[in-house]
Amino acid sequence: MAQRFGGKYSPQGRAGAPTAGPTTSADPAPRGMWRANLLFLSAFAFLFPAFGDAPDAMLMGLAAGGLLILSAWLAREGLRARAAWEARKLARRPAFPRLLFSAAACGAALFVGGIIAHGMSLYPVLYALAGAALHLGAFGLDPLSDKGMEGIDRFQTDRVARAVDEAEKHLSAMKDAILRANDRKAEARVEQFAGSARALFRQVESDPGDLTAARKYLSVYLMGARDATVKFADHWAQTRDAQARADWESLLTDLETTFADRSKALLANDRTDLDIEISVLRDRLKMETR
Repeated sequence: MAQRFGGKYSPQGRAGAPTAGPTTSADPAPRGMWRANLLFLSAFAFLFPAFGDAPDAMLMGLAAGGLLILSAWLAREGLRARAAWEARKLARRPAFPRLLFSAAACGAALFVGGIIAHGMSLYPVLYALAGAALHLGAFGLDPLSDKGMEGIDRFQTDRVARAVDEAEKHLSAMKDAILRANDRKAEARVEQFAGSARALFRQVESDPGDLTAARKYLSVYLMGARDATVKFADHWAQTRDAQARADWESLLTDLETTFADRSKALLANDRTDLDIEISVLRDRLKMETR
């Protein structure tokens, strides 16, 4: 869906409007998504002619078109997964290599298309190999390794991943609810709030030991923000109550301040732990060199 423009220099911008907080998108814009959309369209090169052919050729044409649609869908999901992996400091490689299987599906589609055109010969195999190779060249591979996971407890990172996923669901529910208000500024306000919340998510992901201290911010507070946004969106759509809007925006501002303060506190705790560790190591070195 197209994103409407809005910001400091847009016609709807206003002086004194709060500037956007740190933006960390849940689904960063993947590179090359237009190629996946083009791959979707290429499926019609097999689907449309199939209905004018004999039954056996029609089934093969539908199979080739279906494989291309599957390939395009896997490519889109793989690009999104890779963009999310690249955006995070700590990330596991995708459990299912979507881009690799997308290339295989593309090659299979061209293999079937080659059989339609040339029968069982060497050409379908060449088409399949060329299609898979071009697909990998256009979309690349899935991340093949974990990032930033050395020396980190897997159990802790799994707990953080579950907590962040749950928090992201609350933010997604807020975004879906505010659409009912049909108000661009309100949508931008929710996006700004989401950016502030995700700054805390990234802090917890970088140090899974902070999860206990931040859990209520990722669950209770975000759940309250979600419920308040749902009620505000319905109320605003019917009444355009300015006072209700001011109260809702004030709540989001208070929560943003709370998230920012918690992120700073977690960073301060990390620095304190580092200072203690350095002090202990220095004391040990002094004892050993005596």
